[in-house]
Amino acid sequence: MISTSLLVSIPLLPLLAAAVVGLFGHKLPRATAHIFTITGVGLSFVLSAIVFGKTLDGAIYNQNLYTWLTAGNTQFHVGFLVDNLTSMMMVVVTFVSLMVHVYTIGYMEEDPGYSRFFSYISLFTFSMLMLVMSNNFMQLFFGWEAVGLVSYLLIGFWYTRPTAIYANLKAFLVNRVGDFGFLLGIGMVLYHFGSLDYAAVFQVAPAKAATQVSIFPGSAWSLITVTCLLLFVGAMGKSAQVPLHVWLPDSMEGPTPISALIHAATMVTAGIFMVARMSPLYELSTTALSTVMIIGAITALFMGFLGVIQNDIKRVVAYSTLSQLGYMTVALGVSAYSVAIFHLMTHAFFKALLFLGAGAVIMGMHHDQDIRHMGNLKKYMPVTWVTSLIGSLALIGTPFFAGFYSKDSIIEAAKFSHIPGSGFAYFAVLIGVFVTAFYSFRMYFLVFHGKEKWREMKHEDAHHDNSHHHGLGPNEDPHEPGWVVKLPLVLLAVPSFMIGYIAIEPMLFGSFFQGVIAVNHPEHGAMTEIAHHYSHLLHSPAGMALHGFLTLPFVLALGGVVLAWFFYTKRPDIPAAMQRRFSAIHHILENKYGFDAFNERFFAGGARCLGAQLWQIGDVKLIDGTLVNGTANSIGKFAQVLRKVQTGRIYHYAFAMIIGAFILLTFFRFIH
Repeated sequence: MISTSLLVSIPLLPLLAAAVVGLFGHKLPRATAHIFTITGVGLSFVLSAIVFGKTLDGAIYNQNLYTWLTAGNTQFHVGFLVDNLTSMMMVVVTFVSLMVHVYTIGYMEEDPGYSRFFSYISLFTFSMLMLVMSNNFMQLFFGWEAVGLVSYLLIGFWYTRPTAIYANLKAFLVNRVGDFGFLLGIGMVLYHFGSLDYAAVFQVAPAKAATQVSIFPGSAWSLITVTCLLLFVGAMGKSAQVPLHVWLPDSMEGPTPISALIHAATMVTAGIFMVARMSPLYELSTTALSTVMIIGAITALFMGFLGVIQNDIKRVVAYSTLSQLGYMTVALGVSAYSVAIFHLMTHAFFKALLFLGAGAVIMGMHHDQDIRHMGNLKKYMPVTWVTSLIGSLALIGTPFFAGFYSKDSIIEAAKFSHIPGSGFAYFAVLIGVFVTAFYSFRMYFLVFHGKEKWREMKHEDAHHDNSHHHGLGPNEDPHEPGWVVKLPLVLLAVPSFMIGYIAIEPMLFGSFFQGVIAVNHPEHGAMTEIAHHYSHLLHSPAGMALHGFLTLPFVLALGGVVLAWFFYTKRPDIPAAMQRRFSAIHHILENKYGFDAFNERFFAGGARCLGAQLWQIGDVKLIDGTLVNGTANSIGKFAQVLRKVQTGRIYHYAFAMIIGAFILLTFFRFIH
């Protein structure tokens, strides 16, 4: 049995810490900011681990805590649904958040907004916990919007930078597009299912499977398909799927700890979590699943290509996040929801590790983020080097590492799926393995191996004004940050290596998600095929890893690593020559396939043009010209006419009286 007070404490502790530090942090000693927030999130993690243990023993909690609003016959509740899926998400969110909090002590040490930053990240943890713990769509939407708001504050944390303000506005607006679809989907659920409670909706969903709705006159659409697609539009915004992915790379303008928090374990995985939670609805619509899978496949492949040409260390990791979110979405689309959640969990650890490792490199390089200015940092930053290598090996799916178990399972699920479009998805995730390995190890070799290029940069800077240049001074070498930064790296490296081996059997082939995730359509049998393949051929996690050395994904990953090693340590002239030779392709990738340019011209430019027209016609001509100035002008013209009657001459007035008398007599004559 899980007590209500225990569950209420988990989100409220970070909220309380955020409130205290946010309101009073500037008056209290600087250290209180991290003491309060780390205590709050640390206790949340411990309590989440206790809840996780209880759910493993079969305990499930689904209760409404209080009624927030009553409108007619509809009641909007705040309540918690805690099962294995929720408790696993709670542990991942609080653990990664705790690591980020500890890391932030070192990373933001000299920042004037120290307490404000801790307040924001603690508030973010509260928002994310409310999202994953909700038992109804209303509370889900509250958490959804709250993480969007806090991410806006965090991305634009350095609000004096124009690029940061542009990035957080972009993130906010793109997410509003997704959230509009999400809200319409929730509206469809309330209107047609009569409730916003998950359990009630899932119970009546099968009876609604054949229901048609007419969106446009004369066209009939499946209610379930329309609802699922609208909900998925929300997931496309939060989980950065094409074409609503454009905000995520730009959000690297925020401090590195929030890149790890938002783009690894929490906010971007909200969409993946939501679709998995809605599996009883998605199972009723093959069309919706097919759409989800194809969008995920496009994101996984084409966002990976963009990672190849990036030179900013954080942007390489950002594009890898986009690509991995595409993998998770493909898993959702082939009905392998448990695999998607499994990859969400493993990815949370190794991607947070890679982001925090990138932050440690940035600190060591005195805030120079260009990987072309680095090289041989393994000599100066051994802990960062080893942990980043573990993160990179996990990311590319090296056997025995966490990412291998989840990534290979996604590829197998796409291979065995019979949902329309699965052939393309399988091709995309397979090619994505090579691309991921190539750009990940391109970054790894440029940063940690090869020539010490920052020495060359020093000589160049000696001849120029260096007052505005981030980076190492003339007599400085890179240095490893303190243990407050290194400890989270080490603690994240452990699950990045081990968690896949431990968790694959219960999560994919055991009863971990039984009764939580529904796969009940005869055509959606990818998980059955994988389970059969595993039990008959592989037998154990170790067997799967050993067999992994003989598979095509491993060959492709190894090919990507070897090619990156050859290009960037032995023959750096070849990539430079290829860039010149294929300048057209490089230009397309440099412009991110034109998404940003299109949005700038069509949506932003169109909105500005429409605004200018409304101002010119509506404001200047109609309101100012006609209503305000027009009224004054009319009265002025009437006065001009009237003043001509007032001449001051008696015979004019006498003439007017005679004419008036004549008109009155004529009027009375006609009346009688």
